[in-house]
Amino acid sequence: MRYFLILLLPCLTACTALNVVFVTPTLPAMTQTPPPTATYNWFPASATSSPAAYATHLPTPEMRPGRGSVALTDTFTNSKLWDTATSAQASAEILDQQINLAAQGKVFMLSLRHELAVDNFYAEITAYPNLCRGDDTYGILIRANAVAYYRFSLSCNGMVSAERNSVGKKYILQKPLPSGDVPPGAPGKTRIGIWASGAEMRFFLNDRFQFSIQDSNYANGALGVFVNATGNTPIVVSFANLTVWDVNYAE
Repeated sequence: MRYFLILLLPCLTACTALNVVFVTPTLPAMTQTPPPTATYNWFPASATSSPAAYATHLPTPEMRPGRGSVALTDTFTNSKLWDTATSAQASAEILDQQINLAAQGKVFMLSLRHELAVDNFYAEITAYPNLCRGDDTYGILIRANAVAYYRFSLSCNGMVSAERNSVGKKYILQKPLPSGDVPPGAPGKTRIGIWASGAEMRFFLNDRFQFSIQDSNYANGALGVFVNATGNTPIVVSFANLTVWDVNYAE
């Protein structure tokens, strides 16, 4: 035991002399980097669409071309200018600047304007149905004489049509079509217009085009008005303010 102490003392003395310093290494502090925060795009860019190609709209075609100056106006003050008659079955009378047509059931009544023969023209007249129902019709006659004419009809059930009449025979040129411009029954008011040039004739109501027909049988004639009671009840219609324009038109 004594020998051990002797050996240990020199070692401690030597270690002290050497002034040994034991350095404990300092490790860097571990810092944790937080994950990146997501950035929200509040105003995302929208897809830009290609400019749309729009068709160029053509102007509405003139449905009454070539209409020129007024050739005639008639305010129905001269009874000698129209066919008038009175009977138990039908009548046509000039009264209060109108021509009043009436017919009993199953009776057709017309009146033609004298001293007037037209070929290419545009004409307007106002119709006032006073008693009218069902399939009863009324309207305007063009290029007419006593036994032949074109007839443009308004029916009291809201239809329009056209036909050619020749010595009691009827030829359908336009089958009945529904029209919102026809008064449903009576009373009512409609401005009727007819444009005619050559074989073509166009029908208007309240300045609105209804239909067109082609027929070359009658080149000219008078203007007239009519009523037709198709059922068993009478029909009464008044017509006023006839105006006729010249038409100079070549298709």
